[in-house]
Amino acid sequence: MELLETPEYQEAIALWQEGRFWEVHEALEPLWRRLSGPERELTHGVILLAAALHKARTNPQGGWRNYQKALVRLRGLPSTFAGLHVGRLVEGVRQALQTGLARLPEFPR
Repeated sequence: MELLETPEYQEAIALWQEGRFWEVHEALEPLWRRLSGPERELTHGVILLAAALHKARTNPQGGWRNYQKALVRLRGLPSTFAGLHVGRLVEGVRQALQTGLARLPEFPR
């Protein structure tokens, strides 16, 4: 089964599309704990990007801190990995943070 086809990711993607970013974190954390290697780094990065968007609603500086932590986790992964356009996700979150969440990013598969 592809990583993005797991029940955890399916739930997280649906939550992301609803803008429920804290819940994205909650949906992926159990999976993240079981993974290893690049799949674990990808999932940790996605969790941190979701946390960045959640945090930015009340603390923009905190959102940027989580964004920077996500970049560390995602560094070294190809632009597209495990069915996710990592580069587009990172750029979408960056733009959302820059615009004060005026437009929330898609989850690019």
